[in-house]
Amino acid sequence: MIHECNAVAADRRASHFFKKLCLSFCQTVVSLFILRKAKRKNKKVGTKMENNKNKKNSEDLKSRNKKQVHLFYCMECEELARKVAAHSQLITLQSINWRNFDDGFPNLYINNAHDIRGQHVAFLASFSSPAVIFEQLSVIYNLPRLFVASFTLVLPFFPTGSFERMEEEGDVATAFTMARILSNIPISRGGPTSLVIYDIHALQERFYFGDHVLPLFETGIPLLKQRLHQLPDADKIVVAFPDDGAWKRFHKLLDNFPTVICTKVREGDKRIVRLKEGNPADCHVVIVDDLVQSGGTLIECQKVLVAHGAAKVSAYVTHGVFPMRSWERFTQKNDEGSEKGFAFFWITDSCPHTVKAIGNTAPFEFLSLSGSIADALQI
Repeated sequence: MIHECNAVAADRRASHFFKKLCLSFCQTVVSLFILRKAKRKNKKVGTKMENNKNKKNSEDLKSRNKKQVHLFYCMECEELARKVAAHSQLITLQSINWRNFDDGFPNLYINNAHDIRGQHVAFLASFSSPAVIFEQLSVIYNLPRLFVASFTLVLPFFPTGSFERMEEEGDVATAFTMARILSNIPISRGGPTSLVIYDIHALQERFYFGDHVLPLFETGIPLLKQRLHQLPDADKIVVAFPDDGAWKRFHKLLDNFPTVICTKVREGDKRIVRLKEGNPADCHVVIVDDLVQSGGTLIECQKVLVAHGAAKVSAYVTHGVFPMRSWERFTQKNDEGSEKGFAFFWITDSCPHTVKAIGNTAPFEFLSLSGSIADALQI
């Protein structure tokens, strides 16, 4: 009997011990689970804090790497320069006294020359005619010598770009001549000059420049794409190229739009524009090219597109050169009716004299390069 009681008591003690052991084990497991969960949470918080810290450090680094740029400009580009400066507090406008001696040669003075030592300097140029090129080159050659940290030349329109090849012995490729002149800009303390050009006529012209300049070729096409998406008939847009050269130049930048390609064929002594491929029927067709001079090709393309059923025809060129006020041709409707004229004609402000001459005349609309130039000055 006594042995049985001792056995029962032992069993109870064992059972009680086992229960305590199980409870202790469960508490330990729960504690470890909570501790592990807390560690994971702390790790996530720590990672998030580290990411936020890295992001902040990256933003601070970017902010520190932003350049305070002193922007000089030619007289033609004053309005564009003010628009560029309005895009960024890091751009400060500087001035030059543009005067002439009695014999007509330039009498120039760069204001605040001492203050720009060790600073990042840029010049906004416009080579709109041979008459203004020499005075601007005189300034362009002098600015890097003023002990500046770096020098950037912004030449939105490279004027001789369409004269880049020889067809027979005796032809002068003036695009190469201009590139050689710009390639000899003196090196600043920061190294070679950065040269910003928009939609140069032929990309192979980058190889015309020497090692003393770093050409940066930008484009105005993003401005056009932004404007096209704002149109009420944006889903009906078709992009047309007036020739194979324009297609090669721009089609990759506009590959999200259906395309039409025109071509020029010879018929006797005349060059006739024909539709090569694509269907413009019932669409708003936008002709895209790098520049326009007399505008004859664009007008012929417009007629061909209308004849093939285009609902509306507009045009875009980065550089509206328009010698002899040839832009006036686009303000007049042709003989087929007023609905057959150009709905829109978009150009950038790369040629300031054209902006001033055209003003608010329909169908023209200006897309400013100012924001893009402000961004390029930070590269």
